[in-house]
Amino acid sequence: MEVTFKKEGRILIITMVGELDHHAANVIRDKIDREITKTSAKNLIFDLKQLTFMDSSGIGVMLGRYKLIQKLDGKACLVHLSPQVSRIVNLSGMHKIIPAYNNLHQALEKM
Repeated sequence: MEVTFKKEGRILIITMVGELDHHAANVIRDKIDREITKTSAKNLIFDLKQLTFMDSSGIGVMLGRYKLIQKLDGKACLVHLSPQVSRIVNLSGMHKIIPAYNNLHQALEKM
């Protein structure tokens, strides 16, 4: 599992590559939290284009970061969901909490 970051103003774009499962969740959570603090990000975009698998631990990582950024009066969203990841997001009900967009342009406009 790999995670990279890009900043667009006060928006932190988090790109995940690989499998976000219980083996990777703690490390990824810590990396994202450090980056939020370091960059003083107000909003988060999770770019999941290269995420090949996600389990409930991955859901927990994203929901936890959503709650964290919400406490800072920020927003979070998801972009580029593959059919597999979209299925997990829908089954978990996460799509009712964190909005999803087809592309980064749409997400940036909504922020």
